[in-house]
Amino acid sequence: MALLLGIDTGGTYTDAVLFNDQTGWVVAKAKSLTTRHDLAIGISGAVDSVIALSKTEPSAIELVSLSTTLATNALVEGQQRRIGLVMIGFGEADVKRAGLDTALGNDPMARIGGGHTVTGDAAMPLDTAALERWLSAEGSTVTGYAIAGYFSTRNPEHEIAAREFIRARTHLPVTCSHELTSQLDGPRRALTCLLNARLVPLIDGLIAATGRFLDARGIQAPVMVVRGDGALIAADVARERPIETILSGPAATLVGAAFLTGSQDALVSDIGGTTTDIAVMKNGTPRLDPLGARVGGFQTMVQAVAMRTIGLGGDSEVRLVEEGLNIAMELGPRRAMPVSLLAMDHRAMVHQALDRQLRAEVARATDARFIVPMPVTDAARAGLSTAEAALLAKIGDTPKPVDQVAETRTELGALTRLVTNGLVMMSALTPSDAAHVLGIHDVWDSEAARLSAELASRRRGGKGEVLFESSEAVAHAIIKKLVRRSAEALIDVALDEDGYKLDRPSLHPLIIASLDKKRGVSSIRFDFNLPIIGVGASAPTYYPMIGELLESAVVMPEHADVANALGAVVGHVKITGESVILSPGSGRYRVHGPAAQHDFHALEAAAEAAIAGLRADILLRAEAAGADNAEIVIDRKDVSAFTDGQEIFVESRITAVATGRPRLVKV
Repeated sequence: MALLLGIDTGGTYTDAVLFNDQTGWVVAKAKSLTTRHDLAIGISGAVDSVIALSKTEPSAIELVSLSTTLATNALVEGQQRRIGLVMIGFGEADVKRAGLDTALGNDPMARIGGGHTVTGDAAMPLDTAALERWLSAEGSTVTGYAIAGYFSTRNPEHEIAAREFIRARTHLPVTCSHELTSQLDGPRRALTCLLNARLVPLIDGLIAATGRFLDARGIQAPVMVVRGDGALIAADVARERPIETILSGPAATLVGAAFLTGSQDALVSDIGGTTTDIAVMKNGTPRLDPLGARVGGFQTMVQAVAMRTIGLGGDSEVRLVEEGLNIAMELGPRRAMPVSLLAMDHRAMVHQALDRQLRAEVARATDARFIVPMPVTDAARAGLSTAEAALLAKIGDTPKPVDQVAETRTELGALTRLVTNGLVMMSALTPSDAAHVLGIHDVWDSEAARLSAELASRRRGGKGEVLFESSEAVAHAIIKKLVRRSAEALIDVALDEDGYKLDRPSLHPLIIASLDKKRGVSSIRFDFNLPIIGVGASAPTYYPMIGELLESAVVMPEHADVANALGAVVGHVKITGESVILSPGSGRYRVHGPAAQHDFHALEAAAEAAIAGLRADILLRAEAAGADNAEIVIDRKDVSAFTDGQEIFVESRITAVATGRPRLVKV
């Protein structure tokens, strides 16, 4: 019996599944709260439970596979680690393309001389003197580095040289853009590289926490991680290329949903604590996004499932936003720790603050809001402003009410930046709290949830009008908002898949009339031609209501609550490589990619060398990624153009795909 352990670390829960690879049965499953300050605690809670339930010896486990929403959540929530970006050979205007300047924010950047031409020749020497000066100045206040070189996919020489130069002086993680994608479009490649560098500490922490737990339990199995396209890679590879794990959790969900339902075609929606991820599954497999994964407003070059990810989940922060004289309720995109959950470990502090705020004569925007400190590295502290450092010191090591720590506009601004940088976390009213108020949930402190909702009910509109009659009215409004937003997201994905490239078509008056159930001379209804599969821990709570609003059937298969963890162990390793042959001159052919020789006078000789080099390289990469007996498929496409009656060679593009099941440890 081959026992495989699947683990999914989400923003709220860590799930574990023990799977029998021979029978195809789920042997046992369990959940534990994700502990962001030490992920090993949440992992051990879930895995220890699943091992105890199955009465299995830990040493009998032959493979461990992880899926995670941590990378996706970090980008959606806008969390950032301070990164130094090195742009080699790019102009000032390039930084403003592809959203790169927005993603960079206030992080330091160096533009230095160097880079290559489209044929891979050096455009100018690499300016290491400028790099040295930058490293000695503002480049020393970061947690890692990202390097992007002009046409580095044609020749990565300058990126590699800059990487070794930085590593020798800083010993910090360095990401090169050519390692992540072979595509052109330098600014978008630089963006992908920057985001990857920011995610390195996060995914490294997850893998390290998993390793500590496995060692403590005597589990000697290989560790895999789910990529954003649903394939598996070895943990050591994921450590270096964490950007590939964005949409890891959703991709694992699709694999798990297909396995659980046997459905070939479906609209799959995974609602978690932080995000809702929706994708269309056709012929039993998820469609990949040809443009790359788009998460948190950034269009990356990471190959991933075509997934719509929105910042909406059970732990979405509830905000009452002033719009002129009106106050509107908004959910997310930021995740907040539910007040009812915070009260489980800090009951006295939470209840005293809520009672004090309820006794106040005037309701305030900071009511029922708390600050939860997170681990802070010395490098992260070095990048703080004076106001941020002072506020962080004032917060200390224990959760506190916002109104007792951030009292001025300057402090509130500093608090927002600390939250954005992941140095502290907000605890506030969430849909999970609303579910406790209404009795849908009762696992945490329901009284703390009720008091938080009561504080929200004290808020008044711009004309002094009552917005909510009671705490129950607040809770109903929150749940209704989440259900409506979820239904709109499903409609948006369905219409986009059908080719209606509109911005939020669910906000069209006709769709609004359909969801509002308006009946007049006409009756409008929106229909789905594919079944909706609802998975995720929150699906049983909200998706029956979503199905009722849409007047559509929603399938929630057995084990839907742990579909991510299950998808992590039933997938395959899949590695793709590419080489391009270009002609830098008449009768000359140059291989851009792994090859023993790169310049040739005959196309077929160049193609043979490219295929041989690519085959050897991808076999090594597949083995490093954890594949057992990988099968390799080679595809070649030659492109020509006709001009003046003559056929002109443009390029030859050769791709290789290696697939195989993960390598198991023999027990």
